[in-house]
Amino acid sequence: MLAQGGSEDGGWTDRETGLDVELEVGSMVEVNDPPLFGVIRWIGRIRGVPQTVAGIELDQELAAGTDGSYLGNRYFRCPANKGLFVKRRNCRRDSRFPAPEIPVNQVERCNSIAFAEWGSERVEEPTPPLEGEEVLEVLQGWKRGIQGHLNSCYLDASLFSLFSCCSSADWVMLGPLDPSAPPGSSRAQDLLRCEIVNPLRRSGPHCFAYFAALNIWFGYVCASKTMSLRLLLEAENHNTGFTNQEKDPEEFLNTLFQLFHLEPLLKIRSMSQEPQECHFYQLFPPTVLPHSPSSPLSPSLSPLPYSPPAAGQMRVATVQAMLDSSFLHTGLKLVVAPSCLLLLMPRFGKDFKMFDAILPTLCLDITDLLDDTLRQCSICQAVAEWECSQCYLDLDITPGRLKQYCHTCNTQVHSHRKRLSHKPDQISVPGGSWAGPLHGTRQRLELFAVTCIQTSHYVSLVKHGPRPSDWLFFDSMADREGGENGFNVPQVRACPEVGRFLSLSEQELSHVDPASLPESARRLLCDAYMCFYHSPQLSIYK
Repeated sequence: MLAQGGSEDGGWTDRETGLDVELEVGSMVEVNDPPLFGVIRWIGRIRGVPQTVAGIELDQELAAGTDGSYLGNRYFRCPANKGLFVKRRNCRRDSRFPAPEIPVNQVERCNSIAFAEWGSERVEEPTPPLEGEEVLEVLQGWKRGIQGHLNSCYLDASLFSLFSCCSSADWVMLGPLDPSAPPGSSRAQDLLRCEIVNPLRRSGPHCFAYFAALNIWFGYVCASKTMSLRLLLEAENHNTGFTNQEKDPEEFLNTLFQLFHLEPLLKIRSMSQEPQECHFYQLFPPTVLPHSPSSPLSPSLSPLPYSPPAAGQMRVATVQAMLDSSFLHTGLKLVVAPSCLLLLMPRFGKDFKMFDAILPTLCLDITDLLDDTLRQCSICQAVAEWECSQCYLDLDITPGRLKQYCHTCNTQVHSHRKRLSHKPDQISVPGGSWAGPLHGTRQRLELFAVTCIQTSHYVSLVKHGPRPSDWLFFDSMADREGGENGFNVPQVRACPEVGRFLSLSEQELSHVDPASLPESARRLLCDAYMCFYHSPQLSIYK
């Protein structure tokens, strides 16, 4: 019998699956019973036949077959006695081959029954970050952290870095929203707080095996929760791609902060211009010597002094040096000290990195980067009144530091013949003239997380305690169960070895063989993408 249920819109109904199947030129089909097998070569209308007709090139010759002609008109070409014309609705998929897999909508799959055993709980009550040994008890292990799904690593690593072990960014999810914020912002803030951050920080009884058997997990967030946030971001910002495409962490965080109408983290002034506001600061790359064939920049565009390392040594730069140099050579100042500082490392695509290693400064000194504040003379510690960018390269005076002087020291320093051409800039002194030495408190920010990238995949390393060895490594897609329609398995593990390498000086690190680095230390030092700094004291008032 011929298959029934065909339609004139281009397909037929598969009797096994009950699903509409599209047939087109090139489709492998069968007709009649017993079946004749072949390939559709032409689809169209023939005079005198009211239905759509398919021209098939058969596998085997048929006595009544043609060469692709019908009633004297040629519709396609094939060997003699292999052409057959039938109503398209009478064609069936070739049963000798398995039915093609039906693509799964991976976005909708997050809310399917299949994800049920990977689910995580909603936590309403305020949940501060974990402390002490409880961090390792709750967060360390497989199925810990945030589960990755459908290119979500940019979001997973960013949220884990910001919220897992630090409360300095909690104002993002706790602060009152601006009345002008979009309607979806309230829902997004609730999702972030109750479905992601609170469950991630959630602790409980120490009998974790019992609760795992009940499918109650601590320190874990299911991908369906982050997918809900991604759907909201996509809808509210009319920006496609948040649910399935690769994104950068700063693009995600910028979109999230803008949705909440949050006050920018940074206010930066250039010379005497009005302050500019932003959430991130991009560190400038170093100067690469003109003869370097791999340099993507002209040396004049790159402020930090740079020279090739000796044979067998790594090219290393510290975050402190890059930040100081970037601000100095562009004339930038921070209007106010930030409670959080998110710094993007200099990179140029997948194949070019400015350094073999970037050493994240554990305690970042921003005192001399602040506008309208008292600063110490680099020589005598009196109040500074002058600043000289040209002296920055001078190794005779506090190497690697910004150079600022009181009136007397400025005169003496620039009386030297090799500095006669320098043009120091006068800086303002709050409160007028000041006599005697300055014994002020330095303004410092602490490193609390680093996101890293390798072959388009983001992971994060997070500081979870006061000891140098208190570091965690997080990967939202560390393993996978099943194939294309399987599940990613996130992992959090302690990496105390990182602290030893962060304590090295720039010179010491340059002599380390990168091949000898443990994986977590190598990712941190060689693949750093964004460094997260905070001031615990200032965060209280945010």
